Amino acid sequence: MSRYLVTMDGKIKMTTATHKTPNESEVVMTELVLPNDTNTLNNLMGGRLLHMMDIASAVCAQRHSRSIVVTASVDNVSFAQPIALGEVVTLKAKVTRAFNSSMEVFIEVTAEDIPNGKLKQSNSAYYTFVAVDDAGKPRRVPEVTPETAVEKSHYEGALRRRQMRLVLANRMKPQEANELKAIFFDE
Repeated sequence: MSRYLVTMDGKIKMTTATHKTPNESEVVMTELVLPNDTNTLNNLMGGRLLHMMDIASAVCAQRHSRSIVVTASVDNVSFAQPIALGEVVTLKAKVTRAFNSSMEVFIEVTAEDIPNGKLKQSNSAYYTFVAVDDAGKPRRVPEVTPETAVEKSHYEGALRRRQMRLVLANRMKPQEANELKAIFFDE
């Protein structure tokens, strides 16, 4: 089945239901940091930022899968730079790889001090979502076809990250994590 899609850069692309590029599901979300979003130091609260990251990543996964998604995991999130009251937060999310019913989404967060013309990288993380049907059962998702060098790098590392998540969750035995073993041991 073919369909046409307008990507974030305004291009019209024909896609198939079995494969999608990361740009086809990209989400860019922008928020202004208001007083209700801040802590006593007038910086964006970490929990509020995680909430925004989860929403942007979930919309991205929904676009990719064309289905309801649930958050399965969030990889390490470090708060590298505080985001101040009045700054504009931009969240960019792209699907990096799909596995049967799950998708890994990479999200980058920047903060912009518009009056002073300063932009800073604040956070990044990998989220994992599972696509589900109306009954809450996992459903198959389209594969990802990376196009750029950065997308290919995220795609290639996704299997190792997935195996690490599964090992840490006791859903895979370490000796079965072949991609991880290849990093540490010569075969």
